[in-house]
Amino acid sequence: MAADAEPGKDGLTMPRFDSLRTHERFDYRPITDRQAYRWPNGAGLAVYIGFNIEHFAFGEGLGANIGPSSPHPDVLNFAWREYGNRVGAWRCLEVFDDLSLPSAALINTALYQHCPELVAACVARGDEIVGHGHTNAERQSDYSEANERALLIHCHQEITRHSGVAPTGWLSPWISESHVTPDLLAETGYRYTLNWCHDDQPVLMRTRDGKGLWSIPYPQELNDIPMVVGRLMTGDAFARMIVDNFDEMLEQARRQPLVMGIALHPYIVGQPHRLRHLRRALQHIAQARDAGDIWMTTPGAICAEVSNMTHESLGIDL
Repeated sequence: MAADAEPGKDGLTMPRFDSLRTHERFDYRPITDRQAYRWPNGAGLAVYIGFNIEHFAFGEGLGANIGPSSPHPDVLNFAWREYGNRVGAWRCLEVFDDLSLPSAALINTALYQHCPELVAACVARGDEIVGHGHTNAERQSDYSEANERALLIHCHQEITRHSGVAPTGWLSPWISESHVTPDLLAETGYRYTLNWCHDDQPVLMRTRDGKGLWSIPYPQELNDIPMVVGRLMTGDAFARMIVDNFDEMLEQARRQPLVMGIALHPYIVGQPHRLRHLRRALQHIAQARDAGDIWMTTPGAICAEVSNMTHESLGIDL
């Protein structure tokens, strides 16, 4: 309903039912009305792991909680999150190594000062490094446009300088955007965003420079923060959810190409009792990879693949 209204015959204000405000980044198009194409090696399903490695300010700012928030310094919740960088992430990387699984390391650039060894280990594995803000203690949408641009440039430069490769992708801390975030991403050298969870296929978003920005599907359900922290799901149930989601999407992908991301945070799934279940779920996916049923990849590789296709073949009209 529009914000304004018109007076009725009786003098009372009558509501107006105009078209709702829209983002205008992409048009509606149902999943059943899409162009047919396949991923490398003829696969229908592309699968990637989004490995969120984050650092938080001590005594201030935001952060996921395992217990009730306390006045700062909130030692309980800060220390629980820090377990991910000191222990959990390393255990997860061991599992990824055992199964020869690539990952996309979604990193806060504050990690380069706090625990550079961890980012270096991801780089040594050949993982994609994705920009994820400077720290998850802050929301990106709280910035002015000038400061948001400065953040994107800073993260791009820091990743390039420390890890030797320019990032092509971005995930905002807390999936927090301003109205111009996609425009700023395109203007500061990024090729795709993981912020939107509106589709199971890559979608090209309109930007004010006319070049566009790819939206690569990123999960907000197949994600340990909303499931384990938000909905109190057990590690066993979360692992079954991964397997069930994978099996169903693999079936659906016989008809059309799809993308399945798995969002993991090491301070959650890196806890031993959850890691045990996660390993079983990833073994299930690795078996399908070994059988040639899926494309096990990274969001950057997915972006590169669709970027090399013609807009006509993808059914895109900017």
